[in-house]
Amino acid sequence: MQLEIVTPDKKVFEGEVSEASFPGASGAFQVLNSHAPIVSALAKGAVSFTTPEGKQSMIVDGGVVEVKNNVIVVLAEKVIG
Repeated sequence: MQLEIVTPDKKVFEGEVSEASFPGASGAFQVLNSHAPIVSALAKGAVSFTTPEGKQSMIVDGGVVEVKNNVIVVLAEKVIG
């Protein structure tokens, strides 16, 4: 799957991932390959994902995530770390 994390200032991450977990506004959720299309609001919390190099994580301060056709786009208000 392709993951892209973008803030109003810059593209924070773009690359291939095998899974990703998000702090949804109604609770945390995970996205795996061939996930059904979804759009969800994000709460402040950790976005974690697994790349071929290993597990990575960053804190987002709200935003929106869209999953469609194995492409995940995160529009984050702010990335803290």
